[in-house]
Amino acid sequence: MKNFMTRGVQTGIKAFFLSSVLGVSAALLPALAQPAMADSVAMGGEDSLMGYWLSQDHDGVFKIEKCGETVCGRLIGLRYDGMDVPKGHDGKTECNLLMLTDFRPLKDEKNKWEGNILDPDSGHKYDARIWSPQSGVLKLRGYLGLPIFGETQTWTRYSGPPMGPVCKMP
Repeated sequence: MKNFMTRGVQTGIKAFFLSSVLGVSAALLPALAQPAMADSVAMGGEDSLMGYWLSQDHDGVFKIEKCGETVCGRLIGLRYDGMDVPKGHDGKTECNLLMLTDFRPLKDEKNKWEGNILDPDSGHKYDARIWSPQSGVLKLRGYLGLPIFGETQTWTRYSGPPMGPVCKMP
């Protein structure tokens, strides 16, 4: 089994997907040149999810934002060697890939959001939940069918320098 982001997004994400269904989205957005969101947002609510997040294995940066009536996330920073940007199963770049989609608040669990996460290596979408238990921390649980059949990752608020060309992490 490969490690989560061996080739860019894979080192941390691949292993998580293989073990329980989690992935990363890619994007080089001009907005990254702006400072990351402050840690002072209220915990648990929608605002606490918005902004830039460093994946658990520190090999991907995601931008989570409002997308119409839902919340979504793109992979905007990748750790990879050389000049070849990692590509998904379809041969397209993972840079700016929309990986977290259709997140809506759960009615029965306050401050948790449910949506989908894309595995860029297979193209499969899986169920996922996100929540912020404390300032600067995001929990993401990818699963099959029921949350009990999944795994949770802990992401931290990203406040580092902007990404380099083609989503390359500094």
